[in-house]
Formats: sequence, structure tokens, C-alpha cells
Amino acid sequence: MNRRRRTALLAVGALTAGLLLTAPQPASAANLIKNPGFETVGTGGMPYCWEKSGWGDNDFTFTTTSDAHSGSKAMKVELTRRTEGDRKALITESAECAPVVSVGKQYDLNLWYKSTTPDASVTLFRHDTTAGWQYWTDLKTLPIAGSWTQASVRTPEVPTGTDRITWGVSVYGTGSATTDDYTMEQVADPVPAPQCTGTAEQCANGRWDVLPTQNPVRSMHSVVLNNGKVLLIAGSGNSEEQFDAGTFTSAVYDPVKGTYKVIPTPKDMFCSGHVQLQDGRVLVMSGNKAYPVAGGHGYEGFKDSYIFDPVTETYSKTNDMNDGHWYPSATILGNGDVISFGGLREDSTGSVTAELWSDAEQKWLELWKVNQTWSYWGLYPSMILMQDGRLFYSGSHVFGNNIPGTGSAIYDYDANTVTQVPGLQNKDQRDQSASVLLPPAQDQKVLTIGGGNIDSNPDANRLTDVIDLKQANPAYTAGPPLPQGTVDLGNGKQAETGNQGKMYVSAVLLPDGKVLETGGALHNRADPVYESSLYDPATGTFDPVAADPQARGYHSSAFLLPDGRVMTTGDNPGNGTWNHNVSIYTPPYLLKGPRPAITSVIDTEWTYGDTQRITVDRPIAKAELIRPAAVTHSSDPNQRFVDLPLSVDGNNVDLNVTSNPDLAPPGWYMLFAVDANGVPSVAKWVHLQGPSALGATDASAHVHSFADSLEGKVTEPGEKRASQKVPVTVSGCDRHYGSINVCVPTDFPPSVKATTKARCDWLKKNDYGRLEVNGKDDPLRLDRDGDGIACGKADLRKR
Repeated sequence: MNRRRRTALLAVGALTAGLLLTAPQPASAANLIKNPGFETVGTGGMPYCWEKSGWGDNDFTFTTTSDAHSGSKAMKVELTRRTEGDRKALITESAECAPVVSVGKQYDLNLWYKSTTPDASVTLFRHDTTAGWQYWTDLKTLPIAGSWTQASVRTPEVPTGTDRITWGVSVYGTGSATTDDYTMEQVADPVPAPQCTGTAEQCANGRWDVLPTQNPVRSMHSVVLNNGKVLLIAGSGNSEEQFDAGTFTSAVYDPVKGTYKVIPTPKDMFCSGHVQLQDGRVLVMSGNKAYPVAGGHGYEGFKDSYIFDPVTETYSKTNDMNDGHWYPSATILGNGDVISFGGLREDSTGSVTAELWSDAEQKWLELWKVNQTWSYWGLYPSMILMQDGRLFYSGSHVFGNNIPGTGSAIYDYDANTVTQVPGLQNKDQRDQSASVLLPPAQDQKVLTIGGGNIDSNPDANRLTDVIDLKQANPAYTAGPPLPQGTVDLGNGKQAETGNQGKMYVSAVLLPDGKVLETGGALHNRADPVYESSLYDPATGTFDPVAADPQARGYHSSAFLLPDGRVMTTGDNPGNGTWNHNVSIYTPPYLLKGPRPAITSVIDTEWTYGDTQRITVDRPIAKAELIRPAAVTHSSDPNQRFVDLPLSVDGNNVDLNVTSNPDLAPPGWYMLFAVDANGVPSVAKWVHLQGPSALGATDASAHVHSFADSLEGKVTEPGEKRASQKVPVTVSGCDRHYGSINVCVPTDFPPSVKATTKARCDWLKKNDYGRLEVNGKDDPLRLDRDGDGIACGKADLRKR
């Protein structure tokens, strides 16, 4: 897989040193850097207010040279051998030297440089008033320059809790960078206050609209294509009748025209996995080979795999996977490969086979070519790519209990190890929770929201958890409780009480850097919850907003459209019905007045470490790449928001692309420009590929490694085995009653007494209709008179 090497961060200057001794003073418009040209001598062989920093296994020199841009001195940092890490001359991390900054402000950084390596970048650290000095982000990769060249870049908004920053040029490949004449200036406060273009309620909380045209297929898979259309995959749509008839469907929705085109679908892709490949095609893996049989086998997954082409709007078959995987994960890696885990095999047991799609060979690799731990990861395990190429299993999954242990882990493909990560609350009630890599991806924080358990069927919870994967030993910490909404228990909407939350949660990254969480239900395929809120990663808080008027529980999806709105589809309650209505959410940022516009993109083909120029019609505060959705069952582990640091010259804006493919895996992205009021442009599509920035033979992306010496339990590969036994009731449905698309719960909600009358009343209230008994068994005691019909009049008279 050619993953990059990782080691622990070993900064020469300790990041916790230099705690502030004086209160910060307001930043001025002047140059905030002391000794910007290295002219004043300091201690330890370095100029005043500059220090040696770096980490890893490399040979290096720091030289104050007379080869200056101006004055008599400049700083040269050179690596003559590199296995890992970097070296950098950094503004000293002290109250005396580190520039004071203000929360929410941005700063323009400038320097002059010459470089003999393509592997140099502007790197920032920040001082947190609670946690001390810590790495913040890399802003800009510096191209090779034989003569003095100016480099400029704008910081993101300064995070809450930050009072000072420090920065310098990191050299992370063999060669040298000579720098001089640093400047740092606060960006002037931008545009006036926004003008509300809706009602006061809409401008505060956004607006939902239910579209007049219904979704023609029972889609539970939604993929935003690189032409702005949406692929909606149903397969059999969780319908036994359509499965028996061989009727498998997909549709392509055009948000601009508001039209649907039904697409011939070769196999039952119900509950498959899917991910966009780097060329924009969609890889669809496995699906449903067979529905369960009462008293017999459970769901079965097939080995088939297909690619959907957005240009021709057709499916074509690939080679088979090594195993069946009904409900598999699908994560694209930094080299364009795709890794997949979990799901059910062709015999209904759990698959312990890891599968690897090779982008170079355009096929699933043979089993012997893929590292195997023989671990069972469950169904739709949320596997999120980290900045160093490892995978973080967030604990979000589908159906029943979590995996054994802490319920969260870091998986290292190269080392073939699994290390447990602590802190996930109530890990066995995170069934159909949602997990997202928070904006920006550079921060490496993951939020996990809500969940339940379809087996024990308690009230779904309000739990949220946040983890910072930049820490040496990352652990989940409790986040704020999920806001409560109203729940329909069959008697109309009523306010949630106690600790009632929701499962079947959808979470969508928005271009203003917030997360929309929406939809959900209180119990297994029942009791929809009407609640939506915006999570702000900067403050760690939820802000309740307008709720989707449609029920959005099991088999629902929510995803970002290129125009900045959010589309929601589906709902498949236990009675087997399907909600074909489609809702569109207009976030508050679209009701704040005119939108900025990207008037030109010089080049839509981007490579790692590039600087790409766009023009805008008015000032913007930030720009980012958002990977288009490929979502199902509350899960889209590839969803990510990648910050693009700016260099601003009037309406010309240079965007600085990360050199790390693990932060932004190759593929098509939506490019948004966002003004200071959080109002985004309509997205432009750009294609990120590469990695041309990794030119030197011993170089890599500028990866900062943090979680290399994990303290959790480490599991090496176990003994080879064929599968994991899984109960046939894995979907939480008792198949002794009704047709296959009807889900009578194996465990009723806590408020339902364990009597025939109470259970039958609940089924009637939830519109289950006539239920035949399949076979002679009646485990829920719904057919007391034995006539083969559940909840008949005679059944209710019997005690």
C-alpha cells in the first residue's frame, strides 16, 4: 500500500515550554514579528527570538548565512539525510517572542526564501491557554526556488483559547531552505453585517421544503456525483416482492432540473458499500444475495462488485471480492486504493476478510496480497482515514452491540495491528450513530452522535463524543448532549423527555465549517424524532435549527448539494412502508444576502502541494474542498472538509493545497469559497490527483505523527478463520411474523409491556396491518389461538 512511515513527534524545542508570564496585548497592524531578518544575535547559536525545532531521524544543520535577501543575515536549514521527520527555524515559543493574536482574526504571513527541495512548508503552532503549545497546521508548500522568492499565506481564523502563535518553514526532504524578512500582519475586519433575506425565524434556523416530485425508487444509498447529480441506489429496496421479481433499481437525480432518471441495476445492491474512486466513478461492493428465512438462514451477502460511470450512467462489473459483504465498510486511502471490512458472507456469517481495491490494477486484490487480522468489524463499521494513513474505527456501526473491548480502535494496515482507544460512552448503544471527521480535516477531530441498539431496543440516547487524533494517546471525551426534539410515538408529536435522543442520525459537513445533524428515531424502525441542529467545532456546541418535517429513520440519507443546500431522502419503518418524499434544507447562511461567487478557476486538475489560483467577485475569508457524499445507514466515513489556506491579492486568491494525500484522498471535490459571514459560493468541481509534490526519493508528505505510542490494548493478527458466527436476528426483526420487508421487533420499546395485548396494540398503532405467522413458532405470543394470524381478535381475548 506504500503507506508513509510514521514516528512520534520529537520537537527539539518542547511544545509545552515558554508558558505565558504576561497578559497578551492587542495585535497591531504593524509587523508582529521580532527580529524578522535574523539581524540580532541571540543565544544557543540562533538569532534572537528564533529557535531550532524539529523531530525524527535525519541529519541537519542550522546556519545563519550572509546570503541574505536584505540586510546581512538569513537563516538556512538543510537536511542531508532523512528517514523521517523535519527541521525548522521557529519563532521562539515564549511570551517575549511569540506574536499575540486575537480569537477569530486572520493574519497574513509573508517571507522571502530560496529552496533546493520541493519538500518545505510553512508550519504553524499555537499556544492554547489551557493546554500550552501545540501543532496547529501546515499552510503552504514552497516550490523549489533558485533565487529569492516571496511566499505569502493567510492563516485560518484563530481558534478559541489561542493567545499566541509561532511559525516557520519546515524542511522535510533532503535539501535546504534559506529564509529571510518575515512579516505577520492582522487582516483588516471585512464586510458589514449580513442582510436577512427571509423571515427572522428562517434567518436564524434555516428552512425546509418538501419537493413536489417524489423519489421514484426506494433508495437507501446516496452518492453525489462529480457532475452535481445524485445517484440513488435501491436495489430491491428492502422489498421481498421486488427481490423475487428481480426488480432492482437506481435513479439519478438532477438537482438543477428537479428530475429523476431510473437506471437499470444489474443486481440487488440493497445494503451494499460504495465509494467514489479518484476518477469520479463509483465503486459499489456486495449487496443482498438472499433475504432471511424464518427458522433458517439470515441475510446473505454476495461477492459481486460493480462500477457506476457518471458519464454513461451505467453499471459495469468488476472482478469479485474474496468474500461476501452485506453491509461492508468502504474507505478510500491516500493512494487511491479502497479498503473494506465487515458485513455478512454468502452463508450469513460475519466476514473476517479485509478486502483491498487496487487503484493501479483496477481490481480487488487476491486474498494473499492483502494484510489480514481475521477480525470481525461488524456491519458498516465507520473506518475513517487518519492523516498518517491509519484507520480510526469510531465505534459507529449498524445493528446491536459494538465490537468487544472499548468499542473504538486505531487500525494500522502496515503493522497489521488493532489498538483499542478508550472513552466512547455506552459503547453498546451506538448502533446507527453518526461519526464525522470534523472541519477542517487538518484538525483530526472526530465527532460521534447518538445511537441505540436494535436488539435490546432501549430509548436511543443523546450521547456525543469527541476525539482529538492529534494527541499522543487519543481518547474520546464526552461532548455536549444532543438537543432534544419531538417524537411521534403513534399518538402525535410530543416533546422528548429524560435522556431520550435518537438513532439513525444523519450528519452533514457544511461549507461554513459546521455540521448539520438531522433525522432519526427513538427505537428500532419506529417512533421518528423531529430535530435538527448545527454543531460548531470551534465552540463545541449544538444550536437547534428547523427540523425536517418528514420522518427520517431507518434507510434515510442526508447529504450536501453543490449549491450549499442539504437533501434528505427515505424512511423505512418496521411496517415495511417507504417515504418517497424528498426534503431540501436551506441553511441560515443562504439567507444572509448575496453569495460570493468563484468567477474563474484557472485549473481544475490539482496536485498535492500545488498553489491554485481562483478569482472571486468579493472578499472571502476561507476556501475548502468538501468530498462529495457516499452515504448510507448514517455512515459516510469518507466525508471530509479540507481547509485551503489563502494567499490574497485583491480578487485573486491563491489556494494552498495540502501535500498529504491522507488528508485529502485523490478524487473529485466541491470547492467552496466562503465570506466572513459564513456565506458560501456555489461549488466548483476540481480534481485532486498526484502526488507530484513528493518528488524527492526520500521525501514524504509533511506528516505529523501523534498517536504512535498508544497505551491501549494492542491486538496482533489472530489465527486464520473463515468467519464469525452471527445470529440470524442480526437486523433486530423477528421473521416469524409477516413478510420479509416487515420488521416486527425482537424486543419492543421499554414502554410496551410484555403482553400480547400491549404488543398487538403497539403494532396496530404503527400500521403493521395483517400479520401472518411464518411456521409454527410464536416466540412473541402474538398468535394465542394458533390460527396462523397474529393479533387476531381471539388472540387478544386470551390471557
